[in-house]
Amino acid sequence: MAFHGWKWLLLLGRQNTLAKVWRSRRAGPSPLWRRCCHWSTGKSLDPEVRAFLEENTEVTNSGHLTPEIRLRLLTPHCRFWREKPDLWPYGDPFWAIYWPGGQALSRYILDNPHVVKGRSVLDLGSGCGATAIAAVMSGASQVLANDIDPIAGMAMILNCELNHLNPFPITIKNIINSEAGNWDLIVLGDMFYDEQLADGLHHWLQKCIRTHQTEVLIGDPGRHQFLSHSIRSQLHKVIEYSLPEHTRQENYGLTSSIVWSYQPSNSLDN
Repeated sequence: MAFHGWKWLLLLGRQNTLAKVWRSRRAGPSPLWRRCCHWSTGKSLDPEVRAFLEENTEVTNSGHLTPEIRLRLLTPHCRFWREKPDLWPYGDPFWAIYWPGGQALSRYILDNPHVVKGRSVLDLGSGCGATAIAAVMSGASQVLANDIDPIAGMAMILNCELNHLNPFPITIKNIINSEAGNWDLIVLGDMFYDEQLADGLHHWLQKCIRTHQTEVLIGDPGRHQFLSHSIRSQLHKVIEYSLPEHTRQENYGLTSSIVWSYQPSNSLDN
């Protein structure tokens, strides 16, 4: 099966499978900085998993909006571009695609380092870790990456190594609906792929903003689930990026990706 078959299954999976996992996993304990389940050094990686990821991904910095960042991704040069998806042994590799919302967030942070410099940043649904890496490169004082897939956490450590960075803490717990963390900035890309998950995100982000005056930036290329959600009326468009041709082809004709600032009203029941 060609990788475009993979990509289609992953797109469906984000709506039909991963969203259910996000909703069902209980939140981890707080405060997140000290209690999260995380990796912080490459030597903590399982050698077998490391070898598999290194063998079955390609290191690339082309075809996306942030050539400054090198990532391990699934590309046409990889075995699993052609293999049947069910032969991948570690669950659907959502992290192995650099999604367009994350690309826009990462590009914006690299071009505007003042947005994160000296601030604590939570990268929610971090995937390959590119936005968290951009935050570290741009001078964030603390960065926590969050993704419910433990293999994504391992891939992030490999990606930190590629970019000559010390790995940041990575939590694999579902923190949505947990106690509002005291972050200066929360960034999330490509997370609005399911209505119920979007509702949970909307409520939790509101709580973070009202409790700690957290700033929230959202990256999305204009998917229907995002544009049709009630959160759309509370967003301010920050910047729009034209996507590279390679990313357009991988995302079925999406041509641009936008960074939005989330500015909810004072009402608690939006």
